[in-house]
Amino acid sequence: MFNGFVAVIIAYLLGSIPSAYIVTRLKTGKDIRKLGGGNVGALNVYNEVGKGAAVLVGIIDLGKGAAAVAIAYWILDFSSVQQVSVSHIFVLAAGLAVVVGHIWSVFLKFTGGNGLAATLGVLSVIMTKELLIALAVAILLLVITRNGILSLNISLLVSVPVSAWLLDKPLLFILFPLLLAVILVLHFLPTARAALVKAGSKEKLSAELMRRTDTDK
Repeated sequence: MFNGFVAVIIAYLLGSIPSAYIVTRLKTGKDIRKLGGGNVGALNVYNEVGKGAAVLVGIIDLGKGAAAVAIAYWILDFSSVQQVSVSHIFVLAAGLAVVVGHIWSVFLKFTGGNGLAATLGVLSVIMTKELLIALAVAILLLVITRNGILSLNISLLVSVPVSAWLLDKPLLFILFPLLLAVILVLHFLPTARAALVKAGSKEKLSAELMRRTDTDK
């Protein structure tokens, strides 16, 4: 039990590392929160700092999610765990914690990025097959919505838990990605709502969503 709580705390602190803030500071000496829309994520870095910096931020954020889960597996010694147990619950809790840390970083007064990259990192370790299916679905949705963030959020909300169910995974592994996706969607809702209000037509909605994803917190 103690090791499980340690894994969750480490995951939250790891997720809280503001890579977009750090990379922007090192490269420009500026605060990313005061550039563009202030979002502490790769998209805002791409718009305000450059492609190279944005790619680095994205890789770090993906790595945070994957590393948090890998550390939890190591701390909880999964070599001796055969079936779904309390150890699995703590690993999944660590996955949630790293995403929460990215969105509400303790180092940035509980602000942060959208959490999508960290989520992808978490799922890449815990639910690799399901994530690959979700990415394929997201590509199809992208053709329809013309919005990468929206497509990924929808795909994660639906495809990963459905894929887990079809692959006969335990209920715990069906609820986990659903909870992750709900956190992302709820965090994204203010952006979507603002875009709906401002967009005067369906043709403008996708472009407005993309713009607000890049500029809103």
